[in-house]
Amino acid sequence: MIRTNKDKLVMISVQGEICHPKAVAPYRVTVEGRPVVLPGTGGITYSHKIGDSCMDLAGDHVEPGVSATRSIENENGGFNTLACVGNVAKVVSGDAKNALGYVTGTHGGAEHVLMYFGKEALENLAVGDKILVKSIGQGLRLLDFPTIAVMNLDPELLTKMGMLISADGKLEVPVAAEVPAYLMGSGIGANTAYRGDYDIMTHDKAAYEKFNLGKLRFGDIVALMDCDTMYGRGYLSGAVTIGVVIHSDCVLTGHGPGVTTLLTCKEALIRPVITEKANIADYLGV
Repeated sequence: MIRTNKDKLVMISVQGEICHPKAVAPYRVTVEGRPVVLPGTGGITYSHKIGDSCMDLAGDHVEPGVSATRSIENENGGFNTLACVGNVAKVVSGDAKNALGYVTGTHGGAEHVLMYFGKEALENLAVGDKILVKSIGQGLRLLDFPTIAVMNLDPELLTKMGMLISADGKLEVPVAAEVPAYLMGSGIGANTAYRGDYDIMTHDKAAYEKFNLGKLRFGDIVALMDCDTMYGRGYLSGAVTIGVVIHSDCVLTGHGPGVTTLLTCKEALIRPVITEKANIADYLGV
């Protein structure tokens, strides 16, 4: 049994509205130097959801489901920091009012909170609709692992992730893939991992095959090896970060599927266990 301080956590409302896709310039330049026009961040993505492949799409930084934000910067900062993966989201305006979904991640740079809603709700949602999130999770601790930081994770989702304590005292976490630190790109060096994400670089063909990156799905739980995201994002030998894939692969150099941190430890106390179904869609039953 994984003991936590769940009973001490604070649940508080945060709210955003569905945002429109943005484009400063029509072209994105690929790693090969080719200008392309592709859909990406923002809006309502009907075609892809958590559990679907996030690779080899005709898109760039595609955000599955619903993307939400706030127009006032510091309020959006609160929205992105306090909304945790697995939190319940409720539509509070428009034709889909009262529909329920889940937070699936936060996307740095775009500063979007990403959410899953069922097909019927998606068909009734519109840009500008307001969504309230019952935020709970920041401040969550593992009582038997004080040096493992938990962030951006709903306590109920944590209990569904199949984590175990091994005979030698390690926290075993089911994951879909292990990723080496040298493949982590855009977002590295940020001063916090309590919001946003950073990207798995996918343009090295040999590494792409070696680490089975082509099998990644939106919502996959992944282990980032030798990656310390305790107080930012950087390399540290022996450190392990557990995160969730929140956006698609990318055409831009230094980018790829984005990962939001859920657990991190500077010591080798987290042991990833490759598992076929290690995706938040499985844990949330959607």
